[in-house]
Amino acid sequence: METKLALTESSLVCNGSQGGNNSSSAADTWISYTKDGSLDRHGSPAIKGRTGGWRTGLLLLGNEVLATLAFVGVEVNLVLFSKSVLRQTNAEAANTFSMWMGAVYLFSLLGAFLSDSYLGRYLTCLIFQAVLTIGLVASSFTTQHFLLKPEGCGTLDQQCDPHSKSQTAIFFVSIYFVALGNGAAEPALATFGADQFDEEDPVESRSKTSFFSYFYVALNMGSLIGETILVYIETMGDWVLGFWISTGCGIAALILLFSGTMRYRHFKPSGNPISRFFQVIVASFRKMSLEVPQRGDQLYEVHGKDSEINGARKLLHSNGFKFLDRAAIITPADTSFIPEKASPTNPWRLCTVTQVEEVKCILRLLPIWLCTILSSVVFIQMMSLFIEQGATMNTAIGAFHFPPASMTAFDIISTSTFIIFYDKLIVPLYVKLTKRKPKPPTELQRIGIGLSIAVVAIVVAGLLEQQRRKYAILSGEDISPLSIFWQTPQYVLVGIAEAFVYVAQWEFFSSQTPDGIKSIGLGLSMSSSAMGSYLCSFILTVVMHFTTKNGRPGWVPPNLNDGHLDRFFFLSAALTTVNLGFYVLCARRYKCISLEKREGNKEMDPIVP
Repeated sequence: METKLALTESSLVCNGSQGGNNSSSAADTWISYTKDGSLDRHGSPAIKGRTGGWRTGLLLLGNEVLATLAFVGVEVNLVLFSKSVLRQTNAEAANTFSMWMGAVYLFSLLGAFLSDSYLGRYLTCLIFQAVLTIGLVASSFTTQHFLLKPEGCGTLDQQCDPHSKSQTAIFFVSIYFVALGNGAAEPALATFGADQFDEEDPVESRSKTSFFSYFYVALNMGSLIGETILVYIETMGDWVLGFWISTGCGIAALILLFSGTMRYRHFKPSGNPISRFFQVIVASFRKMSLEVPQRGDQLYEVHGKDSEINGARKLLHSNGFKFLDRAAIITPADTSFIPEKASPTNPWRLCTVTQVEEVKCILRLLPIWLCTILSSVVFIQMMSLFIEQGATMNTAIGAFHFPPASMTAFDIISTSTFIIFYDKLIVPLYVKLTKRKPKPPTELQRIGIGLSIAVVAIVVAGLLEQQRRKYAILSGEDISPLSIFWQTPQYVLVGIAEAFVYVAQWEFFSSQTPDGIKSIGLGLSMSSSAMGSYLCSFILTVVMHFTTKNGRPGWVPPNLNDGHLDRFFFLSAALTTVNLGFYVLCARRYKCISLEKREGNKEMDPIVP
């Protein structure tokens, strides 16, 4: 009897033997491959059902929870550690934190480059999470044996003895290993998680879009545990226990990542994007005297379903930055003729349309990237100046003292809640209030909304600081009688702003970067936080320089009651408002990427048992 097979584009179909005679015929088993060009661990086309999907996606989300928890154990109390253990002033501690956080996000570009160019995303995650673990072990050991002298020091009430330069240097080397390990792995991990879903499959494509939201929730869940349990342990002065718990989480994260090795989907590294970028620049300058063709089909492009860039789809020609199109103009000197094929002899003279468009994509993203830097200033202040502000407020709940750094839990809860309920409640409400068709805000619109909320958050922080200082001066005490929970609105507002800005930013940069530089696109997005950290440190340094002249204490002195932290908050709000206006102009002019549809791997192949 002839077996009829109903084949669909994305389903797995199997038929057994017919007529009840199991031994007389063998069934042909048909398997479904991914269409986006992803590969299994052997380098063969990835098979749906055996690789990727939410099974590996959930492993990577669990890895992110543990890795974030490990990282947060160092991050969230670094300001207080710098003050109580390393004996730094408020301004010095804030700068230490800003510079370190800047390094974390700057290292994300390094990890993204290695991931896309040479190592691949999985190997990048594995190597740098191992570096993270080494840094955690070193910081735990250094703190336990060198820094906590005398015993019991490191609390808000008792500073530690001064340390030698070598002891302090060892600690800083260890925490910068933590920065390198976490920062370099983060963009590769987020992109690697998205790689587990076939964007050419309608069902998996929706999961791929959702993954970034869940990834940010996972990041926040790790942060929430760290900023409640670990913060309390460390604030009570048990830094050693807190750091070793972080180390254990780092080891567990590494084991969890490795456990999915057999099932992950991979994409081949695409080669050095920096050389491709400069090849386009050089080739276009060499042909400055040539006239740019009116139509894109007159420019050089390879034939076939994929581009010359390893594993990347071709990009369609766009009209922006037309001077770069000269790099794809074919001249007789550009080709050596081989039978039935013309092959470019020098990529520094002739580039494909896809290569040119890759450069255009990066250039279009830069203004958006620059606009997100100042928003990061607000988020960095939450982790430094907000905590310092909270440390000078009444933290008592009966006999219990609420750790100032734990106030960031309100930011995490508001961010995660907002993300989880965004599609079910917030978008329908937005559609109802704006009376628009059922269409949610675009990524660019969401970033703009988040920037606006960030301005409100920092203004609220400034208004609270005025009241905190007023009541502290009236009481005659360094600690204001105003409850620390008055900080809740500013943390909640920052959390909502983060949910708008960061998730939309990740989705936007991931969707608007070509296949060969996906991790770099996400790394570029994350590096805006690095620039924001450095900018925050620079602004604070300049402000302190001008406000401490003639013997004045400055806006952010060791005793906040002697300064004007509120003025610094209002200055940040003013700068962010100006940045918002510039962002709106850039967002309106942005032109989206145009990709050629990929045919992908062969859909169905028979396997005969």
